[in-house]
Amino acid sequence: MNLDLTGKHALVCGGSQGIGRAAAIELAALGADVTLLARARDALAAALADLPKTGGQTHASIAVDMGDHASLRAKVEAAANAHPVQILINNTGGPPGGPAQSAKVEEFLAAFNQHLIANHVVLQAVLPGMKGSGYGRVINVISTSVKEPIRNLGVSNTIRGAVASWAKTLATELGPFGITVNNVLPGYTKTQRLAQILADRAKATGQSEDDVAKSMLATTPVGRFAEAGETGAVIAFLASPAASYVNGINVPVDGGRTLSL
Repeated sequence: MNLDLTGKHALVCGGSQGIGRAAAIELAALGADVTLLARARDALAAALADLPKTGGQTHASIAVDMGDHASLRAKVEAAANAHPVQILINNTGGPPGGPAQSAKVEEFLAAFNQHLIANHVVLQAVLPGMKGSGYGRVINVISTSVKEPIRNLGVSNTIRGAVASWAKTLATELGPFGITVNNVLPGYTKTQRLAQILADRAKATGQSEDDVAKSMLATTPVGRFAEAGETGAVIAFLASPAASYVNGINVPVDGGRTLSL
């Protein structure tokens, strides 16, 4: 199985923590040059220091807010022009919880800009390099909600579904160029996002966070929360030459929690 990413350049959005950071470590371990993208410079520096180097790799970082589309495009284009990107990991923290019916229009617009539009801006910036090298992997970290909506995550459910449809459309358009587009759907994973969900649900129900966690795990066949590295490993596989014929799919990494096929 060819998992070698030597000579490939990966741009990992949200790469300073959680699943993004874990994916970056896995990609670097397979030989890729990795550029981390996130807002906080200090967190980026700490994550950058943790990336393995198996050879003459060069790792870098970009500090930018995904919501500032002009700066995002300019900084990613500059990095891609200097070092063409073959692997793009779109990964952004989820919107706040709450039911869809009471969400403000502004909340939907903010999430749409933070996720789908930001993903699209980054894709357009790196696409020339992918086409030029005849190798591209676009991997979007979204949510199992694209298969089964999650209660009390109305805005997130809506926007994640839009990203999934965007990705499926791109898979058809970009396949002829040797570029695949796939989605990874994490389940309950030990990240800051999970901590936020536990706190929100505890506040909404009056239960303790421990009790909320137990009820969540009761729906997960493997009986535990995922480590970020377990999702990172799936992302790294999809980025590899071994996954060259995997295109346009949703891959749940959820311990079997999603009941639909």
